[in-house]
Amino acid sequence: MSEHRGEMRQVVGRLPVAGAPFEHGVILDAPPEPTPLTGDALTDLLSAMLAVAGQLELPAVLDRFVQVTAELTSARFAAINVLDDTGTSTTFVYTGVPTAVARAMRHPPHAQGVLGQIPVDGVLRLDDLTQHPAFQGWPPHHPPMGSFLGASVKVGEHVFGQLYLSEKDGGGGFTQRDEHMVLALAAAAGVAVSNAQMYAEAERREHWLRAGQDITTMLLEGVDEESALEHVARTAREVAGADTAALALPGMGGELFIELADGYRAAELTGLVMPRGGRAWTVLEEGRGLLTPSLSASRTVKLEEMRAFGPAMFAPLHSSGRGVGVLVLLRRIGNTPFDDSDLATAESFAAQAALAYVLAEARHAQDVAALLDERERIARDLHDLAIQQLFATGMQLETVRRRAARGVDPQELMSIVDDALDNVDSSVRQIRQIVYALRDPDAATGLVERLRRETSLARTGLGFAPSLVLSLDGEGLTPGDGDAEDRIDERLEQELTDDVVAVVREGLANAARHAHASSVSVRVDVRGSGPTGDVEVEVEDDGAGLPALRERSSGTSNLASRARQHGGTFTLGTSPSGTGTLLTWRAPLG
Repeated sequence: MSEHRGEMRQVVGRLPVAGAPFEHGVILDAPPEPTPLTGDALTDLLSAMLAVAGQLELPAVLDRFVQVTAELTSARFAAINVLDDTGTSTTFVYTGVPTAVARAMRHPPHAQGVLGQIPVDGVLRLDDLTQHPAFQGWPPHHPPMGSFLGASVKVGEHVFGQLYLSEKDGGGGFTQRDEHMVLALAAAAGVAVSNAQMYAEAERREHWLRAGQDITTMLLEGVDEESALEHVARTAREVAGADTAALALPGMGGELFIELADGYRAAELTGLVMPRGGRAWTVLEEGRGLLTPSLSASRTVKLEEMRAFGPAMFAPLHSSGRGVGVLVLLRRIGNTPFDDSDLATAESFAAQAALAYVLAEARHAQDVAALLDERERIARDLHDLAIQQLFATGMQLETVRRRAARGVDPQELMSIVDDALDNVDSSVRQIRQIVYALRDPDAATGLVERLRRETSLARTGLGFAPSLVLSLDGEGLTPGDGDAEDRIDERLEQELTDDVVAVVREGLANAARHAHASSVSVRVDVRGSGPTGDVEVEVEDDGAGLPALRERSSGTSNLASRARQHGGTFTLGTSPSGTGTLLTWRAPLG
């Protein structure tokens, strides 16, 4: 079995047709008077109803319904055409039609002509549908059909779709017994469809809830903001069955930007400025989600990039009345629109993600406050310990000066000077300890991890992720090779490690500020050990290259100074490819 999707441009009326018999068939616009089914017929019907009701997922329900209905009525062809509120065909499940023929027809039949005469209640039974006054001919490649039995499948009071049966085996037409079978099965199918929809809705809610919990955990565990937002977009797209997910966040100048996107045409959407008064701004300001059947067909869509999509859903990222951003979910043109249940679950997910985002911001602010408190403590230590001790040392030296002026015994003066020198040494040690406490907290982290963090942080400024290639003695490092990473840390002293990180940071910053590049590569190679070994850093981009007139740069001057301190070299020139810039920094290990 396969599934076909199609579109119908005309809204199909569902008014019952007069039920009088005519020459080539019978039209019934109300259920026929029930006649009891007994024996094998009743057993077969009950078995078929159980078979349909036993399926939990909607595609399986529809497929089983079509199969058992065809078997019970001995129909050669059977299909169910699922319709939306406008009468447009959204799903077509069939049996009996060869796959090649179905593909040749390209789209399912619309509920027009004879199919448009199927009543909401009851059945349409014809000995030869081609003789019906509403018959409009066969579409290209459609197999010829004669006898026909059609009925509506209802979920509650809503028409979910239409059942089509044709070509009863044996050459005769469908009978009143077939009508009873079809009506009973259609009722059972309606219940099974309702159960399948509720099951699917429960599963979607569970997926959304689990996704929201994952986002909350990530943010509160301290995952960086960009990684968390990427996870939000990717998860929302997968759970919602969307082709694309985007996050529109407030940015510079009070504008609303699509900060990141995931899925179909994501690159085209990233960086777009959402127009004032548009759907995204409305959702952000009002805090209520919005559904759109088709962006491509809407006259109010101002961005051409958004017209490449059909159904759309906008969910606000709101927490405590504060608008953090907007989650935008998109499907391709012609796909099934989002419904109210999709919007409700997406809004719940977005609200949970926004709350986690705000809590993460609060935690970050708390961390900053703790850091400031720590710095104040260190300042107090500097004042109370080192500075006070240096002041006391100054007083001792002042005593030496006065006594020396009076001609005091030099041995006594030397004793005071020795005490002062001891105090100076002690002050130096205390200051060094305090300075170490103020150093980059990443200083205790290995070189490889620090370099990976630098390249990750540079992604925001560059607009893309730079590549990082690490090698030890000419062999590239495999991610997760802890032994090789430890060997690199053993060969580089802390000061040299700090300088390598600073060189990479400055190189990436220069590329972000001046290069206008589409790719940047960072290569760090550690060779040998001790005085005979060295470390080489290369930062290469494919950007605009060096300007003809270069202004003085404090950043590159610092790189040259760092190289000289280690007895190394620093160069900045054109990339060997002829475009872009190559920064090379080298220093001995010993």
